[in-house]
Order: sequence, then C-alpha cells, then structure tokens
Amino acid sequence: MQHKDVIILGIETSCDDTSAAICKNDTIFSCVISGQEVHKIYGGVVPELSSRAHQQNIVPVIDKAIKNAGISIDDIDAVAFTRGPGLMGALLVGCSFAKGFALAKNIPLIEVDHLHAHVLAHFIKEQNEDQKFPSFPFLSLLVSGGNSQIIIVEDYLKMKIIGKTIDDAAGEAYDKCAKIMGLEYPGGPLIDQYAQHGNRFKFKFSKPKVAKFDYSFSGLKTSFLYFIRDRLKEDAQFIENNLFDLCASLQYTINDTLITKLLAAAKETGINQLALSGGVSANSGLRSQLTEIAEKFGYETFFTKPKYATDNAAMVAVAGYFKHKEKMFVGQDVVPYAS
Repeated sequence: MQHKDVIILGIETSCDDTSAAICKNDTIFSCVISGQEVHKIYGGVVPELSSRAHQQNIVPVIDKAIKNAGISIDDIDAVAFTRGPGLMGALLVGCSFAKGFALAKNIPLIEVDHLHAHVLAHFIKEQNEDQKFPSFPFLSLLVSGGNSQIIIVEDYLKMKIIGKTIDDAAGEAYDKCAKIMGLEYPGGPLIDQYAQHGNRFKFKFSKPKVAKFDYSFSGLKTSFLYFIRDRLKEDAQFIENNLFDLCASLQYTINDTLITKLLAAAKETGINQLALSGGVSANSGLRSQLTEIAEKFGYETFFTKPKYATDNAAMVAVAGYFKHKEKMFVGQDVVPYAS
C-alpha cells in the first residue's frame, strides 16, 4: 500500500530570521528567509525589535514559501514550528501563528526543538539532487551563536548530548571578539573572510581547559580583550596593521578547540562519522580544518549546506516530517521555551 505524501509548513522565528519552508515528505520545495538589518547598528540582536520585525515579516514570508512551492494553502497537512530555545518574544510570534494556522485548517501542530532541527538539517533533501546522508549512529558537532554541543545521534528522534558549553558558545566568542576589533555585527562571517588572507600561527591565544567533552569560550574572549588592549597601548594601529593575522589566529584557536573535543569523543565512542551543523558550521576554516584532520585519522565527514547551516525553516519542516511519521503532535496549549 502506497503512503500519501505529507506536505508540511515549517516556521522558524527563534532569533532574528523569519523563515518559512514547505517540504513534501523530507524533500524541500521552498525555503524563504527574511533577515533583520536593524540589529547591525546596535552590535547585536535587540529582542524587542526582533519580535516586532517577526510580526511584520511572518505573513509575507509564509505566503511566499507557499507560492514558491507551487501548492495551495489547502494542500498543507501539518504545521511545524520552532518551540525553543531562542528569544521568547520572537518564538511567541512563530508559535502563535502556527497555532492559529493549525486551528483554522484543522491540521496537526508539531513542535520542534531548534537544536534538534539543526542536527536534522543533514537530512534535508533537495529536488533532483543526489545527496549523501550520515547513517546512524553518528557524532554531530552543533555550533551556533548560542550553543556548542557534541551529540550522539542514534536515530532521527533519539539523540544524546555528551558535551556542551558551560558558558559562552563558539559563535558568541566569534561575534564578541569581532566587536573588540571594531568589526560590524555579525562579526563571525567577517572573521572568516579576513582569516583567509592571514597567518593562523602568528598569534597564540590560550585554549580553555575543561573536563571531558564540554566547552568554555568565556576565558578566550576575556584573554583576547586583554591582549588587544595591551597591544593598542604600544601601537594605536595594531588591529588595523594585523587584522588578517588576528582573525586567522583567533579562528584557528576556536576551531581547533571544537575539533579536538570532537575527535576525543569519536575515539571514545568508536563512531567514525562526524557531522557539522549550526550557524558556525558555515565557517570555511572550521570545515577545512575538520576535513584535513578527519582525512588524516580516517573519519568520514558530513556538512550541512551553508544555506541550511544558519537558522532556517527547511530544517524545521524536515524535523516536523520525522515527528509526523510518529504522530508526535501537540495541542493548542503548547507554549515556547527560551532555553
């Protein structure tokens, strides 16, 4: 007996990107993202401004996703939304819209954990493309602005966190260190861009020493601040004269810290498939460093496409599809969670 295709609307509003996607089973037919430029002048995301922008963007973004997929609103079988973690006000916009949509259309409502969705971004299928997916179990290094985690992925819906940040995440370290150097927000992509022209061994920065597979980046951030402060006393043009080498050295330190723990986890668990996801996984230095080391030690690597590495609704829709298969629906009393 042939099963009917399931069409899911995915909604993502955890931070400052309003996104909607349509998937038929696990294949993406459209994904629309609307960013928020307003935060640049403040050097970071302002929660209240983010919420208001989501309210403005959500209807046109969803409308465009439906039209781009070539379907009608009546074709949608379920709506999946990011329940958390994220900014509470931003999450409320997506959650409220999803609940209203599901109620109006009398279709199931599926809540999706933002981090779970990032991991499942590895299973996003695109039309008319041959793709290679990790097999279970695999190790996922999830790195984003708010999270750095090592996860054993046993199945689409069964995951175990074995390492996490005890304070700041890698993405936050990138953005805060970029701010120290006077780079505009978001600074992570700029550091990646400038690092490609620098010497990654020019400056040595201390690497955090944390037990087992956990991470800590607050110490690195502080030591970088003091390092820059002291050098500027000697040379007011220090950052300008050394920008490329500073970015390359900082990027190497952060990425080496991430990869060292991942390799230790791989060695202990005996798992030889390593998958990289989350916004920071778009960092070209992290991808090349992991590829280089994995080839040396015989590990197989998987990377989410850069367009699905940052926050997007395609990963939410696909996560929703796997939960739909198990009939993991929620009621209208569901509420978001910030952390």
